[in-house]
Amino acid sequence: MLSINPNERTERENYKLMTGAIIPRPIAFVTTKSSEGIVNAAPFSYFNIVSANPPLISISVQRKDGQPKDTARNIYATKQLVVHLTSEQNVDMVNETAASLAYNDSELARTNLTEVASEVIDVPGILEAPFRMECTLEKAVTLDEYPTFDLFIVKVERFHIEEAYYDVEKGYVDEYGLQAVSRLAGNHYAKLGDIFTRARPK
Repeated sequence: MLSINPNERTERENYKLMTGAIIPRPIAFVTTKSSEGIVNAAPFSYFNIVSANPPLISISVQRKDGQPKDTARNIYATKQLVVHLTSEQNVDMVNETAASLAYNDSELARTNLTEVASEVIDVPGILEAPFRMECTLEKAVTLDEYPTFDLFIVKVERFHIEEAYYDVEKGYVDEYGLQAVSRLAGNHYAKLGDIFTRARPK
């Protein structure tokens, strides 16, 4: 096997290796609101579950030229966000929101996505997403030695899921029904493939 020293490579080379090999990655489609009331929307694939008790998730927002992106700035300012599932139905419009726009220019204007009021926070969600989470900021993590990202640990205050994709009695989610997509490297995405089962050893 190749042995690669990341300290001898450029940031771009490490990025391409990590995003090409750490796959598939779920895509958090995040809406936030600025202090001026402008709704921002953007996708992030540095995203995952932290805890179920309490329900916590993590999102890492990479900085641009050393400065926090709009999503990070808004989370710091309002401590609120909505995290959505990216699905086969909405991935094209979600991708449109990845464009680099000026601060307080809403990415949603590039799409046909529909804002829907949240129940317990001020940030709206997106109607077309089959699963979304209203969240509040629990902790923000930065490293002085590496001022290249803002890592947010956020608490889920409300779950919203299409009724057809959730068995309330058993608590099971219909994975195929949700049709989640994941991020690979470059411009590549993946659909949910074959599912197989392995029992956890006792």
